[in-house]
Amino acid sequence: MQSEQSDVIDLAKAKLGGETAKIPWRELQRFFAQGRAIHVATGLDLVEVALAVNRDDAEQVQRWTIQGGVERVSDAVARHWIEVDALVWAVVVRPWVLVQPLELDSGEADEWPMAGLGFPWHRGRHAR
Repeated sequence: MQSEQSDVIDLAKAKLGGETAKIPWRELQRFFAQGRAIHVATGLDLVEVALAVNRDDAEQVQRWTIQGGVERVSDAVARHWIEVDALVWAVVVRPWVLVQPLELDSGEADEWPMAGLGFPWHRGRHAR
């Protein structure tokens, strides 16, 4: 039973990872305007956060929120991303769009944000 559950989780992670893409922040403005853009801190695994939201794991999402790792995109952050024409990783978990800024200065912009599934992952501050 636990193996089946693990397989389901792995499949869900792979699906969410496949739906994750780099996109200019300016193209997500309508989601921000609707209050549906969620900022995921660079220290968190975007796919893990998306999985927790998708599975309605309110306890885990609340922990990240309390720690400041998951929150609605603030006006100041949105304005800054527009000013610098930021690229973000984004994944839709209806009704939310989870976004995580790219760290272009580290040379990792072309890496896929998935841990533990055989995809390249951000090094440094990013969780595994």
